[in-house]
Amino acid sequence: MGAVFIYYAVMGIAGFSVMAADKKRAQKSQWRISENTLWLIALAGGVFGSWIGMYTVRHKTKHAAFRIGMPLLGAAHVLFTAYFAGLIG
Repeated sequence: MGAVFIYYAVMGIAGFSVMAADKKRAQKSQWRISENTLWLIALAGGVFGSWIGMYTVRHKTKHAAFRIGMPLLGAAHVLFTAYFAGLIG
């Protein structure tokens, strides 16, 4: 279970970092990170960092897909992890 925690921590940091980097690029009118990439990182386990990053740097908070989708994806990750850890099921 420790490896799972480390994986989610590393991916969370990645999710937060990518959200913050994209916000900074948006403010400077630079090349942007695609929404598909943001979602892929969240799906791969960075959902909690991405979600925290959304509200910390106020990025993508007006997009319903992100505002609703991130909490749903987070819940799915919790259920998925709990199932495979034998906590539910």
